[in-house]
Amino acid sequence: MLRTIFFYAIFYPWTVLALTIAVCLAPFGENIVHRWGILWGRSCLGLAGLKFKVTGSENLTVDGPAIYVSNHQSNFDIPLLYAGLPIQFRWMAKQELFRIPLFGAAMKRSGYIPIDRSNRKKAMRSLTAAARRIRDGVSVIVFPEGTRSVDGTLQPFKKGALLLAAKAGVPVIPMAIHGSHQVQPKGSLRITPTPLQLVIMPPIATAGLKMTHIDKLAEQVHDQIARCLKSDAQ
Repeated sequence: MLRTIFFYAIFYPWTVLALTIAVCLAPFGENIVHRWGILWGRSCLGLAGLKFKVTGSENLTVDGPAIYVSNHQSNFDIPLLYAGLPIQFRWMAKQELFRIPLFGAAMKRSGYIPIDRSNRKKAMRSLTAAARRIRDGVSVIVFPEGTRSVDGTLQPFKKGALLLAAKAGVPVIPMAIHGSHQVQPKGSLRITPTPLQLVIMPPIATAGLKMTHIDKLAEQVHDQIARCLKSDAQ
């Protein structure tokens, strides 16, 4: 409990300061802001007393953009991905988050990609705009479950992320996060220090993929992540 109290006493003011600095850094470019995000992510894990390990870094794309697809277990997934991925990437996030004071401004100036999910037509338009940015060289991370898993098990995927991959024609790289549900389950504030692991799997090519193959792609990515999570649990 003392670790949890210490974490939140430092985390909230530090995050407000970090967001303010991110907005101020924006004129120097999105890449600079992202490097600041890496520092924030590492500091959050350190405050919580969390150690992490990354395996499969050789599967990261360094010569072009990709869509990184991960399971989502905890609030600590985002700091872990900042801290564990030595590449430039952007987040895809629902449009509503961009309206939050300061947080939304930092997201916008960091190059985050908004997705309007208010109706199907707007969602498709958002995905088309996102695909254009990805083709221009921006890698993104998505959580295709849509929200954090309540019990830590992998939930069904929403197909928007995989549809985006087909539109952009860039590789999909599955990733599995182990341990973050044990650190802090959804709905809990308590932090239980547990080792974290990020596993990066080989890329899946999508060039020339037809829209009729989206379901198969979603199943393939889901199964790879599920198998990785299951092997860790055994």
